[in-house]
Parts: sequence; structure tokens; C-alpha cells
Amino acid sequence: MSTRELIERWVSLFNAGDAEGIAGLYAEDAVNHQIPLAPVVGRRAIADFHRDTFAGGPLTCTPLNLVVDDDWAALEWTDPDGFRGCGFFQVQDGVIVLQRGYWDGAQLARAHPDVHPG
Repeated sequence: MSTRELIERWVSLFNAGDAEGIAGLYAEDAVNHQIPLAPVVGRRAIADFHRDTFAGGPLTCTPLNLVVDDDWAALEWTDPDGFRGCGFFQVQDGVIVLQRGYWDGAQLARAHPDVHPG
């Protein structure tokens, strides 16, 4: 799977609320650092993070831009409530090894008061 296909798959699984499916896209020792929060390390912890995030209700990631350069992808996104952010993904050997996300926690609280990531 190419880097682009992998990130498109990530978006699909995110929109389905599939924490286990998303975790399967990461390396066993991957790091997911949503910058307002502490880094999450390891596939199991990444599954737990997404499970906790999805517990507040369904979320939608609508890509605005997806820029891919070899093993790096930058995803700018929004949701139907106007919550916006961006993520950077490093892919090696067909799995995500590093993800960094940037978004505004105050904006998240206004758009989705029941969602408490991390």
C-alpha cells in the first residue's frame, strides 16, 4: 500500500470509529503525538487512545488537503462542525511509524463537548 493509500485508509477507519483497524496501520512501536496531549507510544496504546476518543460519539474527518512526499504525508482536515486541524504521518515499510497532529483543544471542546481524547 502506498503512503497515500495508507492515509486514505486511515481516514476511512477513523470515520468508521474503528480503533482496532486504525491501530493495525501503525508499527508496533509507533508514536502518535497529538501536540496538545502527551505522546502515545505503541500500537496497543494507540488503539486505546482512539477507543477513548470515539467513546464521545462519532467523529468525521473530511480531508481538505493530502500532500504526500515519499514516506511523509500531510493531512489538513475539518469536520462538519467546523473543527479543523492537520496531521503529519511518517510511513515506513507500509505502516505508520510517527504521527503528529495539531489542533485547538478549545475549538474541539466547543465543537464536540463529549469528546475527550487521551
